[in-house]
Amino acid sequence: MELPTWKTINHACIVFEAGNSKEYLTGDWRSMRPEREDAKCVKCGECWMYCPDAAIYQDEQGYYAVDYDYCKGCGICARECKHGAITMVEESE
Repeated sequence: MELPTWKTINHACIVFEAGNSKEYLTGDWRSMRPEREDAKCVKCGECWMYCPDAAIYQDEQGYYAVDYDYCKGCGICARECKHGAITMVEESE
């Protein structure tokens, strides 16, 4: 069976509504979570830039916080933080 190309696919199967991912809380399967240490954070935004799930946002003080409803615990933010301000901890802690 030959699969259709993106030009010939039945468009009734495609989701066109932007922002519908807010309906799906994807952080439920996380086993590790990122935690920020304010004393080390320089508010550079690298964690926000590299987060593949857009689960990081800037809070009122300018720090970058994690929206745990959508964070899957991949650890990319911790790996990319050049200042060591983010560490991954077990979800049960």
